[in-house]
Amino acid sequence: MSSDRSQKPDERFRFDEDGGPEPEKTCGHDRGGMGEDVRRKEDRRFVTGEGTYVDDIKKDGMLHCEIVRSPHGHARVVDIDGSRAESMDDVVAVITAEDLAAHDLATMPTLMDDTQEVLVREKVKFQSQEVAAVIATDRYAAKDGAERVEVEYDTLDAVVDAADAKAEDAPIVREDLEEDTNHIFTWEAGDEEATEQAFADADVTVEQDMYYQRLHPAPIETCGCVADWDEDDEQMTVHMTSQAPHAHRTLFSMVSGIPEHKVRIVSPDVGGGFGNKVPIYPGYVVAAAASYVLEQPVKWVEERSENVQTTSFARDYDMTGRIAATEDGEILGIDTEVLANHGAYNAAAQPSKFPAGFFKIFTGSYDVPAAHASLDAYYTNTAPGGIAYRCSFRVTEAVYLVERLVKALAQELDADPAEIRRQNFIPEDAFPYESATGWEYDSGNYERALDKALESVDYDGLREEQAERIENDDDTLLGIGLSTFTEIVGAGPGKQCDIAGVEMFDSCEIRVHPTGTATVRIGVQTQGQGHETTFAQIVAEELGLDVDSVEVEHGDTDTEPYGLGTYASRSTPVGGAATAVAARKVREKAKSVAANELEADEEDVVWSRESGAFSIEGAPERTVTIEEVAAASYMNSPADEEPGLEAVDYYDPPNMTYPFGAYVCVVEVDRETGEVDIRQFYALDDCGNRINPMIIEGQVHGGVAQGIGTAMLEHVTYDDDGNVTAGDFMNYLLPTAMEIPEMETDYTVTPSPHHPIGAKGVGESPTVGSPPAIVNAVVDAMAHAGVRHVDMPMTADRVWEVLDDAGLSKEPSERFDFDAGADDEAAADDD
Repeated sequence: MSSDRSQKPDERFRFDEDGGPEPEKTCGHDRGGMGEDVRRKEDRRFVTGEGTYVDDIKKDGMLHCEIVRSPHGHARVVDIDGSRAESMDDVVAVITAEDLAAHDLATMPTLMDDTQEVLVREKVKFQSQEVAAVIATDRYAAKDGAERVEVEYDTLDAVVDAADAKAEDAPIVREDLEEDTNHIFTWEAGDEEATEQAFADADVTVEQDMYYQRLHPAPIETCGCVADWDEDDEQMTVHMTSQAPHAHRTLFSMVSGIPEHKVRIVSPDVGGGFGNKVPIYPGYVVAAAASYVLEQPVKWVEERSENVQTTSFARDYDMTGRIAATEDGEILGIDTEVLANHGAYNAAAQPSKFPAGFFKIFTGSYDVPAAHASLDAYYTNTAPGGIAYRCSFRVTEAVYLVERLVKALAQELDADPAEIRRQNFIPEDAFPYESATGWEYDSGNYERALDKALESVDYDGLREEQAERIENDDDTLLGIGLSTFTEIVGAGPGKQCDIAGVEMFDSCEIRVHPTGTATVRIGVQTQGQGHETTFAQIVAEELGLDVDSVEVEHGDTDTEPYGLGTYASRSTPVGGAATAVAARKVREKAKSVAANELEADEEDVVWSRESGAFSIEGAPERTVTIEEVAAASYMNSPADEEPGLEAVDYYDPPNMTYPFGAYVCVVEVDRETGEVDIRQFYALDDCGNRINPMIIEGQVHGGVAQGIGTAMLEHVTYDDDGNVTAGDFMNYLLPTAMEIPEMETDYTVTPSPHHPIGAKGVGESPTVGSPPAIVNAVVDAMAHAGVRHVDMPMTADRVWEVLDDAGLSKEPSERFDFDAGADDEAAADDD
């Protein structure tokens, strides 16, 4: 581990009088360092079709795997007959649970606190669960073979909702466990007694039920792998869609019994992950087992419907939130009860300490004196998951809860929601701030962000327009929604969020070659975030190299240092910190070499960030560049120094980082149809010091688009028998360019005081902050009629029902009179 675990940003990271960066391009040079809009280095291969994804991997003698899946949500497996498939010429093998058991591969640990069957022999617990596998010479033969495997089932009653799973007469999902119940755990956070007292002392209390629906991350690329067992070297190489190659290598070794140094995981280009590619899936294990037995490479790539129906889902929280305040709007306490649907296997993201993940941040950006949460998790006959989808383990649900409650409180008090927020923000001078649930926020200036957001959208003007529309009884209502959120990212420090006792460090190795170019190997894995560019910019900034001279490698456990991967927006907070610290170690050694070249004492040598060169203090005309130092480190190193210029760092951060934002969504709600049009979306993010503003903007665009899908369209639904009724893109609706408005992105800069470059991370923030802004906007449009809530997804029919119940709906106008249109056409024909 690095001994310097809380290096502070150096003096170049400072504020101007308005709190913004001075200047935005913090590097002060043109080498492509911190703060520059460097074009993504990886994009050339992507836009020219030269990217390499798992399905592009082809090996001699490669076989193909197809999974046989259960058509039932809950059923006993009576018999499996693979004889018809085995009789096909191109089918090599049919694999069942018994075959895997013969090699001690029948079960696999999940990334949670549970064990899952790889292939089911006794009872399927959700629709499309893996029952058998067919190995064939090509993908189509494997598919045909899978359709010929005959499985006899005895169907059982299913339970798909957490509320139903808690009933005494509910079907038991996990009969393999000792306890005869669907209840998994009860989790609590905060001080219940203090919170009860806060509510007793309050002038006003508001309660709101809300449901954060089950979502699917829906990456462009589905999950898959190519497993290749080399009998001669006794080595297993697996190319796989992985967000955490080293963690997956460890799990593969645990499951297979193959020594870890004989397992190689390669994660090539990954077509999106959003958390979906964090878990290990049975298809990976089956392909590896088949390769081991058959001594041939085996490829498994799931179809889109398989990905939607079976791989790790997100959310599915039924929440009841309560907020207590004075009559003047000062928040005194927040309390919440949650029913969590974890699917057929335990979806606790942080089983050792935080079964509900980071839901403890449900007090948000507000100075709340007392808070309490209780959560009960249940097994259901649905796909397992719960850790996925571009959020830090339940932060999204927590932010949604508090942002909806603050809006509800403003309505109860007939107060402006912006002013209620301003009144209750954590003050700038209170940081580092410890929340009522025990988190230590590193830094923030929430009021500055809100003020900038309100001014940018002309908030007062929007309120005037809204009032005019109400007064004029317009056909469309105007709503203005706010979300002033704080996220917690960078999983994370051992003292606050270790998983089963493992410190959540990450790593970087830097090697500067004699010619002055550098190779950077990182432990985090990219799935579109632009690591090959931003991590090169960190090194360019810290060493004075040109960004084009820095090559970043990732995704191969044989060459990269051990890291825990990319999820929970931890790449910059943890992996980026490791990169900066490793670069500073290199620079320190370079200083010694430079002193030797300049024939000066090391303490007299200084390094200029602007020029990227070393010089003698007081004699700036005598300089030596980093490129010259690199050559000398190999060819003329000081007598007491090892040759070369390289370093490695394993960074275990002292705390999480806390990015925040102020989002404003403006919607128009059609009173005749319930259609919601997002007229304007403004997103201000404060992610600390900015590495590449252009990449940040791209991250925000993508995250807000996903937030719009969450708020308006997406929902994984089941019928009462456990059948997935939204198991493909015909029924699971994703936003398209038609639904995505023009966005305005903005920023403030509040550096993290403990991060080496003052950065906080931004990848997940827009997905966290946008859904409550959109829901708040739709509710705001109808608030004058007493509407308090609309559950997501806010489809037109759902919104129209709320409009109608509130007396706000209107009869369709002539534009929907199809008969009149037909009469007009007939009249034209007569003419």
